[in-house]
Parts: sequence; C-alpha cells; structure tokens
Amino acid sequence: MIDLDLARSVLDAQPFSRMIGARLTRVSGEGVTLALDIRDDLRQQYGYIHGGVLSYLADNALTYAAALGLGTDIITSGFSIEYLSPADDGRELVAEAVLVHAGRTKAVARCDISIVADDGTRRVVAAAQGTSMVRNRGPKTSFQR
Repeated sequence: MIDLDLARSVLDAQPFSRMIGARLTRVSGEGVTLALDIRDDLRQQYGYIHGGVLSYLADNALTYAAALGLGTDIITSGFSIEYLSPADDGRELVAEAVLVHAGRTKAVARCDISIVADDGTRRVVAAAQGTSMVRNRGPKTSFQR
C-alpha cells in the first residue's frame, strides 16, 4: 500500500513547495497527482502562469513518480518540458505523473500538466518527461509501508 501521508510529509519538508502552496492529492501504484491553486502572483507579464511554475510542478511530480520505483532517496537528474498552450484562466493546475521504467539506480517518468477551469473541465498545457537517480546506495525505502 502506498503511504500518502509519508509522501505529503516529504513535500512539506520542502520550503519552496510550502511557499508556492503545492499539495499532493494522489499517490498510488499507478502514479501521483500534484496540485496547485492558481494565484495572480504566479503569472508572468502577459497574464499566463509562469513557465517556472509549470516546470516546478513537472519536476516534483516526475520525481514522486520515480520514487514509486526507486524509493525516496532520489534526486532529479534531468527533465524536458513542452509548453503546449498558455496556462491562463482556471482555478487549479494539476500535474499527473506516471512511472515509465525503474532500474536499480535510475528511473524515467512522464507527466501531463492540466489547467482546471472553474466548471471542472481540464486542458493539458504542458507535457514533461524526466529521469531521477538514487542519491545514496543505502537501503531502499519508498512511500510503501
């Protein structure tokens, strides 16, 4: 069984994640969901959500998905993101990531970031793929208890 409370405590240990208001809404064997309420201070000069905010969501969601296969003592080794359309009007951003492959020390994950409109409809605004790697080679731990 995947432990959502442990995963949330890991997120809460990140000062930047607390500052930006990110929250984990799902951790399961199928993947993770990271959400963020849209606020005006997250926008750039044209009124769109800043690409750095979307990149943050991708980075964290990809790493959480990789942790499903590698355990929690990992770091991002790289990711790429494609901005598909401007993230503008909506109430929330949702990053949904899945584990694609995990080896002994490295994992690949995929992520779609959607904007959730006031009526609940979703539109994908970015897609990302990334790798995470084991930080130390000690005993493997994960979000499972």
